[in-house]
Amino acid sequence: MTDADKIRLHAREKYVLPARSRKETQVSIRAGDIVRDLGLVGRTPAVCNALKGKKFWQGNNLRLIRVNGPKSGQSTTVVCTYELVDTKSVSSRRNDPWLQLRGALKSVFAELGGGEAYLRAERDSFYSESSKSVERK
Repeated sequence: MTDADKIRLHAREKYVLPARSRKETQVSIRAGDIVRDLGLVGRTPAVCNALKGKKFWQGNNLRLIRVNGPKSGQSTTVVCTYELVDTKSVSSRRNDPWLQLRGALKSVFAELGGGEAYLRAERDSFYSESSKSVERK
């Protein structure tokens, strides 16, 4: 197990899971606390990177709200604050830009006779008449 895996696992077990069980909406994790708990002296940048990384927050259904600390972002004083995202949340689905596009061209396809009719017409007219006659010979 790598240091990053140990950091993510510790942060999950000590901070994220207890916050979820208390039904909190946010959780903050201070890099210095992780460094101290795991005895990672001199590994502060690894702790900060693990806490800010997508692998941690996506794997725990979190949304990184803010990172407080020095400009370098590599200090024991860095505090990462996350929103605890409910995986069944309808509101998060509504905010998904890809899902907002669903059905965007429904009226256009309806005018063209439906999606399948449109695709058939496109496939039939994909090749020019001259290339069709070459294929037939």
